[in-house]
Amino acid sequence: MKKVIICMSLLFAFKGVAQNCYEVVGYYPNWQWYDRNKLVNPNTIDYSKYTILNYAFLVPEADGTISLFDPWADENLLLGQIDWSTGGHFPNTSLIDIAHSNGVKVLPSIGGFTLSNNFPGIAADPNKRAIFAQSCVTLIQMYKFDGIDLDWEYPGFADHSGTPQDKANFPLLLQDIRTAIDNYGASIGKTMLLTAAVGAAEVRMENVDWPAVEPLLDIINLMSYDYFGTWDANTNHNAPLFAPSQGDVTFNLEHSVNKLIIDYGVNPNKLTAGVPFYGRTTKTNSTPVLHGPSTGVADNITFQEDEGTPLYYNVLQKLSLFNENWDNVAKVPYLTGKDGLNTFISYDDLQSIELKAQFIVEKQLRGAIIWEITGDYIETFPGSGQVSGTPLVSKLNDVFCNYIPGNLDVNSIDHAVGTVYPNPAINAITIQGDSYLGTEIELVDLKGSFLFRQKMTHTIQSVNLDNVSPGSYMVKVITQNSIDYHKLIVAE
Repeated sequence: MKKVIICMSLLFAFKGVAQNCYEVVGYYPNWQWYDRNKLVNPNTIDYSKYTILNYAFLVPEADGTISLFDPWADENLLLGQIDWSTGGHFPNTSLIDIAHSNGVKVLPSIGGFTLSNNFPGIAADPNKRAIFAQSCVTLIQMYKFDGIDLDWEYPGFADHSGTPQDKANFPLLLQDIRTAIDNYGASIGKTMLLTAAVGAAEVRMENVDWPAVEPLLDIINLMSYDYFGTWDANTNHNAPLFAPSQGDVTFNLEHSVNKLIIDYGVNPNKLTAGVPFYGRTTKTNSTPVLHGPSTGVADNITFQEDEGTPLYYNVLQKLSLFNENWDNVAKVPYLTGKDGLNTFISYDDLQSIELKAQFIVEKQLRGAIIWEITGDYIETFPGSGQVSGTPLVSKLNDVFCNYIPGNLDVNSIDHAVGTVYPNPAINAITIQGDSYLGTEIELVDLKGSFLFRQKMTHTIQSVNLDNVSPGSYMVKVITQNSIDYHKLIVAE
């Protein structure tokens, strides 16, 4: 009976085969399997939104072997649900089995920021490199992975045991992996992928021998986030599209992409740009503002569950505590605490994701990487255990499939056109614009589903919400020259 129940449960998994227009690489951290009562699991992942899932993380040991990071989660996710009657696993219940049935590849991501200390020693020793390469093949054999994702953060990074020799040793390690997995792939008639995550700061790029590294990799995953954070003296953006008006002018997606393509000659068709489905908080001693003084401490109280680095769905749940702002220079949103909450939040929303996706198309990149996918799984209501949608990755794919290159106007999204109040609202909102001529108001939910549209007939206009259910929405004030976006909370 237990086998029947599990097989039937698969019928309710997202079964749409991936037919993405660009590469969409989603990182799935094994520790997130536990969150929200295992809300995002192999049966609930919407595989139609991704082309590759990177399973994070596995551990590079000092001797070159590779070990599991969380054996319990890894067994359940990589081998499938446990059949306690036999000690084995129910067939076709693993992340990889279900992903493959939906046309999605899965790679083990080895390393990560906290697990990279052993890479310099492995890369410097021919014997350890050989052991590591063979361990990669063993992983692929054991779990049916489609290749390897190497997440060495970062070659030459002294804090993680990096040395100047890493620049020469990194391509040697990649070559040994490439040879080993290609030989195994040839033996079973399958092409293996080798990808790597790379730092977005210039100092990280300088420690990579790009002419030697690029030919060995199928995809180069640019980690274009964590540009600014609590480590900075002033508040700033986690992942700006363009250079902010203050701070390091090289810390933005545009500069990082141009640096790799123009200065290092990286093929744009191998490059995926990072988009974060999380935000970064910073506490301040006074009313928080963009580019204002920071205490250097994250808000671990308001966002205790994320240790001050909130996933997107948690940002949405706390929106009523903040004022919403848009930086029309960097083209990203930010939040500032109200009613005495001295917290600044940088994050990405539907509009910044849309602009970044358009940028990716304009630059003819391969696609995007997401850190990490679970932040975008929105419940019908907190604790419901039911996924209502994945708005950010849906927006990413929508742009990838429908945006026409040459139409990018970075001034087309400016959050200063209109005012919407009160927020949160109950029965009605008032919208105030510079002009009502040719202006329309549109209400959509956070999955992008259209609710209604009406024309503005006055510069100050009331909109009835009696038929709108409590929840989070997006109000679009559409003029002839711009679109003004406002998040709206409708309360009970």
